[in-house]
Amino acid sequence: MTTSHVIPLRRVTGFRNFWLSRSVSGLGSAVTTVALPVLVFQKSGSPLLVSLVAAAGTLPYLAFGLIAGVVSDRMDRRMLMVLADWLNALCLGSIPLAAALGVLTVTQVLAVAFLSSSLSLFFDAGVYGFVPDIVGAESLGQANSAIYGAETVVRIAGNALAGGLIALFHPAGTLALDALSFAVSALFIRAVTHVRPRPAASGAKRPGFKESVSEGLRFLAGHPTLRVMTVVGTLQSFSGGAIVGQMVVFADRVLGIHGSDGRIGLLYMAWSAGGIGGSLLLPRLRRRFDAFSLLLWVLPTGALLGLVVVLTSDLWIALAALALWGTAYLVVLVNTMTYCQEATPSELQGRVNTTRRMISSGLGVPLGALVASSVTASVGIHAGMATAVVSITLAAVVVWAVRLRGLAQPEAAQPEAVQSAAAEAQTAEA
Repeated sequence: MTTSHVIPLRRVTGFRNFWLSRSVSGLGSAVTTVALPVLVFQKSGSPLLVSLVAAAGTLPYLAFGLIAGVVSDRMDRRMLMVLADWLNALCLGSIPLAAALGVLTVTQVLAVAFLSSSLSLFFDAGVYGFVPDIVGAESLGQANSAIYGAETVVRIAGNALAGGLIALFHPAGTLALDALSFAVSALFIRAVTHVRPRPAASGAKRPGFKESVSEGLRFLAGHPTLRVMTVVGTLQSFSGGAIVGQMVVFADRVLGIHGSDGRIGLLYMAWSAGGIGGSLLLPRLRRRFDAFSLLLWVLPTGALLGLVVVLTSDLWIALAALALWGTAYLVVLVNTMTYCQEATPSELQGRVNTTRRMISSGLGVPLGALVASSVTASVGIHAGMATAVVSITLAAVVVWAVRLRGLAQPEAAQPEAVQSAAAEAQTAEA
């Protein structure tokens, strides 16, 4: 797929500041991902309460996804993101403060976990329209790959640092780092300049909340390719929930990695590291293939790599296959998100993207974890892990059936408004 001249992202000051914001905040959040469950378990000793911390990461999409989409399409997106970051800094900072005063409770920790994830949801709702406004539609694939690649690197680094930080500062004290990272992120977002202004509102009365939600749903449901990609995204998220949810059991029962064996971390690192490869690969693939054609080949490749993981009992083969599978997973994830941003008008970005993610991640991830764990308990770990492969295979069947029937648009056709936004953003930065 050929494209016009695109200004390198390193020359786009606004994107550099945004990228730094995501990298700094991602590092703090990676530490919190480890510290919060440890803190809850230390204070309660309850595996159930620990699982509630993990659930807090996806529940806000089901609870507030539609609301966040409407808010982001009505507010100044940069203001929304800065506000969400500052509130998140205060939210997470309340834990080390309460611990220092000797009044910290498990209830507060669980409430903070849910509130922090909810604030991050509103931040993300702003991101969907903010990034196209900064870099232009022609650079979206490259921009999203750079963002996800950096987040993958800092997630690996943050997970590795978390153990040492917890030992030095206690889990509650460690969360001060994430609070600080949100404050720094807010400052970087405020420094983003040359954001394309939204089109002037018409004289017509602004639709109410219900109608605003309906507009986003109608656009998503009425766009043939986005409908298919939402289904594919849900099936992929299902597989991700199944993989991560059964990783410890797979390591114990198949690979012989038991208890506190440090090699368990290699499996998670391999899966995450695959995302780095995917972030580097996607821009090159998008220059050669349109968004839908890319799915035709990457999804079957992911299914084959997943089958290798399920069938092997060798740690090193499993690590290599997981890394490559993670690469294919990231390519599909960012490709789908990029196409959705390209095909959606600016005034609908928040509603359409949060709805799509609410369906895919909000439903797919927990459902995949639940189904895989149930299959493992009743049949065995190989069958449980195989649910992820079946899900990806089904996604591949869907896209091939749609392409053969000619129901999807072959090109990531960008609306004129989005193409105009690309030209304006590049001109402003030049």
